[in-house]
Amino acid sequence: MSPSINPRNNPAAAGFTLIEALVSLAILAIALAAIGRLAASSSRSAVTVERHLGEVETTQAIIAGMPDRKDLFVPSLTGEVAGHRWSLDMAPASGAPVDPKARSVWTPQQVTLRVLSPSGALVRFDTLRLIKAPAP
Repeated sequence: MSPSINPRNNPAAAGFTLIEALVSLAILAIALAAIGRLAASSSRSAVTVERHLGEVETTQAIIAGMPDRKDLFVPSLTGEVAGHRWSLDMAPASGAPVDPKARSVWTPQQVTLRVLSPSGALVRFDTLRLIKAPAP
């Protein structure tokens, strides 16, 4: 090894220069900022998913507590569960694949459940239910 290249003999060749250290710190800061933004975005997404899951669970609880078919002749119901306001609207199903000339004891009803969470998010659930027609 040449004496001019050996760091022990040439103090100017030993270690990093100030510019090299600043460049490496700048690259490290950019990488940490990107990781921080990713972590914050992931955290916000987790909170949003958790809130939506709570809204869906509340909607499922309301559906599970719905009255039986025989008791669902009222056109609308409203209520509140765990701070979530809900409304249930029923109407004859439009466009249902039922032959209007055929006699049936069942009538399809369009059921729309809207659940408004305390945060203001709205979950809407649409389904069809068969309602037993009253005897003639």
